Amino acid sequence: MRQLLLVCALAAALCGPAAAQSPDVDALAATVDAKVQAWRRDIHQHPELGNRETRTAKLVADHLTALGFEDVRTGIATTGVTAVLRGGKPGPRIALRADMDALPVTERSGLPFESKVTTQFNGQTIGVMHACGHDAHTGILMGVAEALSSMKADLPGEILFIFQPAEEGPPDGEKGGADEMLAQGVFDRFKPEAVFGLHVWSTLNAGQVGYRSGPMMAASDRFKIVIKGRQTHGSRPWSGVDPIVAAADVIGTAQTIVSRRLNISRQPAVVSFGAIHGGIRFNIIPDEVELIGTIRTFDEDMRQQIFADLTNVAQSVAKAHGASAVSQVPDIVGTPVTSNNPALAARAAESLATALGAKNVVEMDLIMAAEDFSHFANQVPGFFFMVGATPKDQDASKAPSNHSPEFFLDEEALRVGTRAMLQVALDYQQAK
Repeated sequence: MRQLLLVCALAAALCGPAAAQSPDVDALAATVDAKVQAWRRDIHQHPELGNRETRTAKLVADHLTALGFEDVRTGIATTGVTAVLRGGKPGPRIALRADMDALPVTERSGLPFESKVTTQFNGQTIGVMHACGHDAHTGILMGVAEALSSMKADLPGEILFIFQPAEEGPPDGEKGGADEMLAQGVFDRFKPEAVFGLHVWSTLNAGQVGYRSGPMMAASDRFKIVIKGRQTHGSRPWSGVDPIVAAADVIGTAQTIVSRRLNISRQPAVVSFGAIHGGIRFNIIPDEVELIGTIRTFDEDMRQQIFADLTNVAQSVAKAHGASAVSQVPDIVGTPVTSNNPALAARAAESLATALGAKNVVEMDLIMAAEDFSHFANQVPGFFFMVGATPKDQDASKAPSNHSPEFFLDEEALRVGTRAMLQVALDYQQAK
């Protein structure tokens, strides 16, 4: 509580108080609450993977067009949508962003609007689920758009609404996400002075919001390592080179990179192997084994050290087994750290406290998950915050996490998210 009060005092000193004529945000949000819930449930029941959000994008674009927004654009970075709300009074330019994509997860929530959609993913039939809450993000921002458009004549400035595809990453071989929207000129056509986003989060209870000044979410990088041996009969391992044993040794030795080679008193870091592919039959030692995984960091020097150390471990350990390693560390351009601009965070924290009460605003620990909102926030000052998703009567630390097939969103999060984003946006627009 003391930290939040200090932050609010700093925000007032840096930016001055919000305008006295600020509208009643709760009353404004109440006009769209039922619609936000209906949109979220509809999108949840019809989830779409990254770069495939055609139905969702049409729903969004039709809504923004009906509201009379200007410069409604579709097909950005495959399925992205943007539109501009121009207020009736002079003021600043800001951007508000929501992501639209779902995940290849078979839902086990038991909801009456549970997803029954399936798809082919990596050669397997699997369900499609909004297991990370992007359905809520889209519904909330559609509601914020309608609420703000209802007071357009009295609204200062201009607001760019960004509905982004493929936050979870585009399909292999495709481009997508925030960086591709930027590459296609989203901030060239409309350059905001600040950008805001939110994410529903299972480790917070419904009614709470969380934020952090400075670095908040980790950089994320993928890697791929192929261990090459020499195939032979399983009964005669000495006549070949076993890439499975070598791969197992690579995985074990790689655990020492974080535990023994990095100065983790500076920042945390993670190296995780996510999949091992190799072999086809019980009595055949295969030619090669493929390892894929993820690296999470907050410090660029540590990030680069992990790249070098993991490559060295793979090559050296494989060689010790008589095998070889082909390493791609990383295998594609990763996602940078999501960092909240300190001055903007101080200002936005005051808005969150106004909307929800200071007791419901939580300063969060570092989060090892990543968010490609970071690409937007690397272009202009950004503020990203978390909205509690777990019912108040449950221990949020034990709730099914985002990306779980049992992930459950208490729909109180929709009310909270709508009010929080409205308050943050209106306070920023009216304080200038």
